[in-house]
Amino acid sequence: MNLNITCIPGDGIGPEIVAEAKKVLERAGEKYGFHPAFTDILMGGASIDVHGIPLTEEAITTARAADAVLMGSIGGDTTTSPWYKLPPEKRPEAGLLKIRKELKLFANLRPALLYEELAAACPLKEEISAAGFDIMIMRELTGGLYFGERKTVVEDGVRKATDTLTYDENEIRRIAIKGFEIAMKRKKKVTSVDKANVLDSSRLWRKVVEEVAESYPEVTLEHMLVDNCAMQLVKNPAQFDVILTENMFGDILSDEASMVTGSIGMLASASLNDTKFGLYEPSHGSAPDIAGKNIANPIATILSAAMMLRFSFDLDEAAGAVEAAVKKVLSEGYRTGDIMSAGCKQVSCSEMGSLIAERI
Repeated sequence: MNLNITCIPGDGIGPEIVAEAKKVLERAGEKYGFHPAFTDILMGGASIDVHGIPLTEEAITTARAADAVLMGSIGGDTTTSPWYKLPPEKRPEAGLLKIRKELKLFANLRPALLYEELAAACPLKEEISAAGFDIMIMRELTGGLYFGERKTVVEDGVRKATDTLTYDENEIRRIAIKGFEIAMKRKKKVTSVDKANVLDSSRLWRKVVEEVAESYPEVTLEHMLVDNCAMQLVKNPAQFDVILTENMFGDILSDEASMVTGSIGMLASASLNDTKFGLYEPSHGSAPDIAGKNIANPIATILSAAMMLRFSFDLDEAAGAVEAAVKKVLSEGYRTGDIMSAGCKQVSCSEMGSLIAERI
């Protein structure tokens, strides 16, 4: 079985961490009978340096022809990089927004998993973290406030800004279906998060989610207001399985959940369209201050590759083997600098990738 994978090494530490994910995928392929074929394209600052724009039409065509896309990180130092002296539409992150739109990626999956081996890094009280948690945040990615009509005007000498939050039932239904499908692969519970006590968009969200739930009788559905959800994530994160929510709420809650785990360097993510196609990337940034030093943590990118095996290729056994290999390496005491603790052995980015690959 050939896997046609487009890779976007990106900026900063991106090329280093993508290289380790490739290494792990190749090892998994040897063990589980598939062959990953990689084609690299430029995006972000790397594309600006060569082409003058953050994403070319040729790169989009290559990505669209693939079975899945694996990405490192995009962007640089916003205070010193010349990329950020360019107009907003020509800056690195504009490439990311464009590729999401061009590939019709509407569902963002952000797992927040507390590894037992890293429990000491969790900022929550021990009696909370001891229960552990494994959450999947399902965020709608192409609608809502970020993509609604916006304008800034001056009325009677006063500046006034307007942003519009809009969802139609089809946009809600497709993300809800994805959420329930993912829940069926997990613990079969969906927590739909909204602000239905105030917002019309949330009231429609709640109605459509309930309609979709009727097709998934095995899945338990609960509704939760977003402010309560933010509180519950730090009070009792173990209660959650799949959190399903709209764009802005998901943006905020997924960042909160990532910090509750204690290390953003461990967190994968996926953005899916309405087929098996997806773009997989770590949740962290490009860390330009450590780029090229071989000290970055590649685990989030490796776990993103595992998500790719599971959700784009239905290679659940291989995905589980990669995840188990990560856990094995951590249990043996190996750490990159960002997750280093007393009594453990610090390793480089490339060493961590090799250790994980060897344990598949």
